[in-house]
Amino acid sequence: MVKLRLRDNESVQDAVKRFRKLVEHAGVKKEMRRREYYEKPSDARRRTRLRAVRRARLSNMLNAK
Repeated sequence: MVKLRLRDNESVQDAVKRFRKLVEHAGVKKEMRRREYYEKPSDARRRTRLRAVRRARLSNMLNAK
């Protein structure tokens, strides 16, 4: 949960900017996008497996040079 307290003499624009940074840092937007639609557990496992394969392939390419 993100909490924001207005500082003394802080403008609304500065507070909104700080709030956006806090929300992004906390991962709220990422979590909202992930939960927007139901994802079957098999699809989630497939996505994580493909991400790991891509990461391994990239590290192999970087280590080969």
